[in-house]
Amino acid sequence: MEGLRHRLAQIGDMEALRALMRRSISELQDEFLTPAQVEASHMVMGLDAQLIEDRTYYVVEYDGVIVGCGGWSWRATLYGGDDSIVVRKPAALDPGQDAAKIRAMYTNPEFARRGVGKAILRLCEDAARKAGFRRVEMMATLAGEPLYRACGYRSVASLESDVINGVTVPLLRMEKQL
Repeated sequence: MEGLRHRLAQIGDMEALRALMRRSISELQDEFLTPAQVEASHMVMGLDAQLIEDRTYYVVEYDGVIVGCGGWSWRATLYGGDDSIVVRKPAALDPGQDAAKIRAMYTNPEFARRGVGKAILRLCEDAARKAGFRRVEMMATLAGEPLYRACGYRSVASLESDVINGVTVPLLRMEKQL
């Protein structure tokens, strides 16, 4: 989509990023999950400030407004955010053996299916490749799976989150060779 610009996320973006994530989870997951699962998703997903501190998290803007975000990591954490129930693992990965992690991909619902997600994936994959990684992996939502498959990712495991308020959230571990 013409007019999209990207940059590294800054700590000052966190409030806008969290608002974008809440909206993305609430509006883009509803076609794939029950209302209770969508609500539970807010406790599984979210912003991991470590990605911003590591300078591996991107925002995509249109006319100066953040319309998407996502990043990659050289740390062991596969998914989860600052406020999620998921235990994060900050240990460094070995690019020669491990897969870099694609993390926290979100799009403003008004910009879904307009190239924002593909642009972020390209940025992340290029950066991971430059850092020496030969493979990437992610924990995907059902709503994100079509995009990731179209970008060359394959599902390697179907999982569910821990039980949250009586429900689980379906997740897919996906990977791609760089």
